[in-house]
Amino acid sequence: MIALSLAEIADITGGRPHDIPDPSVRITGPVVIDSRQVEAGSLFAAFDGEHVDGHDYAKGAVDSGAAAVLAARPVGVPAIVVPDVEKALGALARAVVQRLGTDVVALTGSAGKTSTKDLIAQVLQAHAPTVWTPGSLNNEIGLPLTALRATAETRHLVLEMGARGIGHIAYLTGLTPPRIGVVLNVGTAHIGEFGGREQIAVAKGELVEALPAAADGGVAVLNADDPLVRAMSARTRARSLLFGEAEDADVRASEVRMTPAGQPAFTLHTPTGCGEVTLRLYGEHHVSNALAAAAVAHVLGMSVDEIATALSGAGTLSRWRMEVTERADGVTVVNDAYNANPESMRAALRALAAMGGSARANGGRTWAVLGPMAELGDAALAEHDAVGRLAVRLNVSKLVAVGGREASWLQLGAYNEGSWGEESVLVSDAQAAIDLLRSELRPGDVVLVKASRSIGLERVAQALLDGAEGEVAGR
Repeated sequence: MIALSLAEIADITGGRPHDIPDPSVRITGPVVIDSRQVEAGSLFAAFDGEHVDGHDYAKGAVDSGAAAVLAARPVGVPAIVVPDVEKALGALARAVVQRLGTDVVALTGSAGKTSTKDLIAQVLQAHAPTVWTPGSLNNEIGLPLTALRATAETRHLVLEMGARGIGHIAYLTGLTPPRIGVVLNVGTAHIGEFGGREQIAVAKGELVEALPAAADGGVAVLNADDPLVRAMSARTRARSLLFGEAEDADVRASEVRMTPAGQPAFTLHTPTGCGEVTLRLYGEHHVSNALAAAAVAHVLGMSVDEIATALSGAGTLSRWRMEVTERADGVTVVNDAYNANPESMRAALRALAAMGGSARANGGRTWAVLGPMAELGDAALAEHDAVGRLAVRLNVSKLVAVGGREASWLQLGAYNEGSWGEESVLVSDAQAAIDLLRSELRPGDVVLVKASRSIGLERVAQALLDGAEGEVAGR
């Protein structure tokens, strides 16, 4: 963060200094909410959470080098006491971003946000110093923490924005007003909370509504292949730039093909020329993500050759998102267990099927170890059934459905699509899946592990890799 004095921070946040002998002391380290991450000169923001109260760790944070604490009450060490720590953190982020004048790129969508954010970040980092959201810290706390990592040298600030209701993205854009806004898609993630795709589109479109006018440099980067996203051009004062495989897209892909390993390659078309791209990521769905990244890079002045080179060199930054590891014995584990919704499930299964071509040539099989998809409301049965059916249509060798009711719907879909005998199996929990896989996997097999984050199915992938030497691909 740019070095602000404690007096300036108190003024920005509307706080009152407590036990601060010298208000001119500056914050020279990162702003953190975990006392274990404190560095010399840090500001420790004390949140009263569901399980722990950060105020209890205030003294330890200062003892570890924090210059002060942002707190809701006096804590016996140097502190700025504010009425609401979350709002104060947001106000601080807004002030810092305004002072820096960096280009803010914000993106949202029902699926692929984190993977696309990672691609945008890597491409822009090849152009100029860039700060981006780590993992998927895309909410009211994670977003300002990311923004506060920016410094005077930062040219680009790439922020992922999530939403669980109407108004959430509007609030986030108020904290860090973007100049470039990217909307990837409108799917069914959290449809049980929103009530329908149209309502999801309303929420995601808050991003383009927050952009400055075209005359002031505002650009809405929209998915030409998603009708609900394409229609958002009517909701913004910014210039619209379309990406996708549609013929009228400003940034598009042609000659899309898959390598034997399941990695997509394509010809990239931009308003300034064409280039060849072969991604290190797995799955055809990453073509759309790459086009979104290319569109942002084009807006920010990168040449098509620079963009193509950076895209072809970009890897996986965030854990458990199509994280591909080949064990020494020839078994490949695809850990995509961070989260799941119907769109990402289908994309992951298609990626597994593409990787299966190479596997079958070597005598291997494809395994889909799938768990429940959360927050689908009334659509849950139909969506789980559809995923089970797709696994059969894609000729996945073995479907392992993990869990209770939702997992039974996955297996039912596979059964109704023609999966008989041992082609699909229902197991009760992660340990049962681990036991099955350990007993039946053989060299050349490819195993996809995917479910909603709350299920914790990453334990299956980790168990398959524990003690097994391997090489992580796509890094």
